[in-house]
Amino acid sequence: MFRVLKPGMMSLLTDAGRFGQAGLGLTQGGPVDPFAFGMANFLAGNTAPCTALEVTIGGLQLEARQDALICVTGAPLELTVNEQPQPLWQSIRVKAGSRIELGMQTAGLRTYLAVHGGFDITPAFGSSSTVVREGIGGLNGGKLNAGDELPIGEAVEQAVCKKLPASAIPQYQQNITVGLIPAYQYAAFSATSRAVFFSSTYQVSNQADRMGYRLQGPSVASNTHSMLSEGIALGAVQVPADGQPIVLLNDRQTIGGYPKLGSVLSLDCARLGQCRPGATIQFELISLEQAHNQLMLHHARQQRLLTHLEELDE
Repeated sequence: MFRVLKPGMMSLLTDAGRFGQAGLGLTQGGPVDPFAFGMANFLAGNTAPCTALEVTIGGLQLEARQDALICVTGAPLELTVNEQPQPLWQSIRVKAGSRIELGMQTAGLRTYLAVHGGFDITPAFGSSSTVVREGIGGLNGGKLNAGDELPIGEAVEQAVCKKLPASAIPQYQQNITVGLIPAYQYAAFSATSRAVFFSSTYQVSNQADRMGYRLQGPSVASNTHSMLSEGIALGAVQVPADGQPIVLLNDRQTIGGYPKLGSVLSLDCARLGQCRPGATIQFELISLEQAHNQLMLHHARQQRLLTHLEELDE
């Protein structure tokens, strides 16, 4: 197992997410950056997405109580094992008694640590993903604490150390454009309000977390002043009475009654989730067909990457 020496600001256990439970009021949770999460798992030798750690802001320190194969991906930071610098986006073998330290991110916001065999966490409602607001998942429904012990699942086979090509490592930019699929109450916003929204630059406020990102910028007015609550999709852009858009993310509420312009493309939700307060965001209108095409191309590129990972000499 691994023992938590220092938990950092916000370190959570997560798997791919909790699905099919919205009827019970439980949101999906899961990794904000699925690509980094998935690559951490595959580079750690897991053939399926196993429970890993999502580390926000950094500062995590672990002690390995057994030999293990790990991988750290996502937002760049200083990674050391026994005070020796280690690379990101590649497999690393650690010995029992090793001290693993993650510094603070130099860009982006969320980093992922996976181990071969995954962390052996009892699922809650079909998933180990921690959702702090709901108090479920992980070890006790909350973020990691010093002294927590993280059991490791049984390895299926001997893993080979691999690394992701440098050309495939994402750049975590803080000035991005995201695609919006028009839906929900899009027609309830006047042509003028829509023009203001798509031509403006918004800034990520300090009210930004796994539940959603509240943006600051030109106000967007809706013609809808009261409505019944309805289901909320990942990336839904709701506009409360003050006209400041909120992009809802993994830990969002399952229903809401504010008017919504549509939903941000899931790939762009991941990019947004790596943005820090102060980052600037612009929106562009995309069709459902364009969204499907971008998603399919992303999955195809990812599959090609997985079949062309570079094996390391040990």
